[in-house]
Amino acid sequence: MAMKPIEWLGNRVRILDQTRLPQKEVYLELSDYQDIASAIVELKIRGAPAIGVAGGYGVALGALEIEAESRDEFLGKLRGITQTLAATRPTARNLFRAIDRMEQAADVGKDIDQIKRALIDEAVKIHSEEVAATRKLSQLGAELIQDGFTILTHCNAG
Repeated sequence: MAMKPIEWLGNRVRILDQTRLPQKEVYLELSDYQDIASAIVELKIRGAPAIGVAGGYGVALGALEIEAESRDEFLGKLRGITQTLAATRPTARNLFRAIDRMEQAADVGKDIDQIKRALIDEAVKIHSEEVAATRKLSQLGAELIQDGFTILTHCNAG
């Protein structure tokens, strides 16, 4: 079975707690955007792709919690959520790219329910794009690596 470092479960997100690796494979289920923010800060989620995906899902989870009377009120509250998530890792370009995409998806929605659906759809799309990009990068890299090579990695690829 393939390890899934992050997974959308409909109203919560399951993450692989990377602080427990390699000794243990421990998964956490996070049910709100504050949990996602804490997991990023505490390095439970590492690597640019995974942080970006987590940020997208964090925005979606936050949106599901928002109660608002109007679209403008909803978007104002959503902005607070995106700012909280952005503050978790100021150098994470994938996180900011995901948050920008989530904000753009929200702007298109005409009513609150439509915005919430669009945000979930966009977060899932970000995730699947990151998985595809990581697979492609791995395939291209594998073609370059020969027996006997020593590989040094920098940072964490998620």
